[in-house]
Amino acid sequence: MTSNKYSKNKEKHKSWEKGLTTIITFLINVLMTIPTFIYIYRILPDWHWPYELDMIVIYLTIFAAMHLILKFLNALVLPFFVLSIAFLTYGTIRHEYGFKSLYKDYEAMIYTMAYKHVSVKIIFPTLKTFPNEKAIRKAIDFQSPIVRDFAHYAINEHFKDIQKNHPYRQTIQCFSIFKEINSKWNYVNDPKSRDYFAKASESIKFLSGDCDDHSILMAACIKAVGGKPRLILTTGHLYPELFIGDKNDLEHINLLIRKDLFAEASNKKRINYHIDTDGKVWINLDYTDSHPGGAFLNEKVIGILVL
Repeated sequence: MTSNKYSKNKEKHKSWEKGLTTIITFLINVLMTIPTFIYIYRILPDWHWPYELDMIVIYLTIFAAMHLILKFLNALVLPFFVLSIAFLTYGTIRHEYGFKSLYKDYEAMIYTMAYKHVSVKIIFPTLKTFPNEKAIRKAIDFQSPIVRDFAHYAINEHFKDIQKNHPYRQTIQCFSIFKEINSKWNYVNDPKSRDYFAKASESIKFLSGDCDDHSILMAACIKAVGGKPRLILTTGHLYPELFIGDKNDLEHINLLIRKDLFAEASNKKRINYHIDTDGKVWINLDYTDSHPGGAFLNEKVIGILVL
């Protein structure tokens, strides 16, 4: 009887131990899969699958691979896990890549999966000249004290607390300029006889004009604070875009727009951007919407002016 009871207790202990090991292994798998997925997803090309299915497939593939590794290299699991925790702890202490950075990367990835954004690959037109390029460049008087003062005013007026020590501070400051201009811009047509390209320092006074004037003002203010704008010419429109980085930067910018900066304005809307031939991302700053990444006008792009 005593031997039988001992055997049953031993079996229960083994069963409990096996269950605990399974749970711990699963948690370790998840913790190892997340940073691995984030790293691999960054370096892979964008497959443009619907409903972010590419992200799901990649994540599940890595999870399955991790499961097999944990199964066959069980003895190495704990040391590898300890090394990972040590690496993140060291990064946290050194203010480099640590637990907070990992959490931010994961949060940005989740927002990318949950909220759609629309990419449009754009090939630079073969135009040798940009129409009215000389007049437009002259109008973008970003070195004017009036333009600089207005840009600094906008930066101090919007998102000031979020800017502090933020890794995307300059982009947030450019979005502050976008908010100040687009929330007050009043569209006014040019005379029918000719186009008039108002200097940015002129448009600041009343914050009004046509699409050319809006684009010139936005570009000048962004350049005045070190941002990188460009102008997109379509068959009947001109609008500004802002360089925000690569695919990984886009995920973080998407999170910023939707959660911290333009949560109400971007609710249930898409974030629209162009990808250039080098894989770099440029976000739409047109006046067609009240958040960065507003909808593109359905017109053919015929020119790009990088400033």
